[in-house]
Amino acid sequence: MSDLAIVEKLKAKFSSEILDVVEFRGETTVTVNKENIVDICTFMRDSGGYNLLCDLCSVDYLGQAPRYMVVYNLYNITTKERIRLKAPVEEQDAQIATVSTVWGTANWMERECWDLMGITFVGHPDPRRILMPADWVGHPLRKDYPVQGPDREPYQGRLS
Repeated sequence: MSDLAIVEKLKAKFSSEILDVVEFRGETTVTVNKENIVDICTFMRDSGGYNLLCDLCSVDYLGQAPRYMVVYNLYNITTKERIRLKAPVEEQDAQIATVSTVWGTANWMERECWDLMGITFVGHPDPRRILMPADWVGHPLRKDYPVQGPDREPYQGRLS
């Protein structure tokens, strides 16, 4: 199934959840509401054949609303097609549902995303740090994180 075909099926099933669809340089990106991310990802796996979550990451748009964007890079092993899903996450409520029940690979990727950016994945089976020491303060990939570290500069962000 082509990217355009799955996007049309996605629009038909989740019309109110689709915020934007962008085609750029042969890559399709679909921005969706975070509230139904598990249902949308399950649909992409079951109906679209996107059986591999290649990458899950986030982007910090400091000073904009919403501040964060969680990005899911999906791959269909059979057809060798890729598609990107994005879900905006507000700074005040920096959480989104886990998709580790959809793709097992999401488990460690979500832990890394929480560890470095501070986005909480609700329902995650093992929400603990994966790259930073357990007693680390803050999330070092946030744009407001002190460049020299929290022990040398005051940290203006959330210390969770």
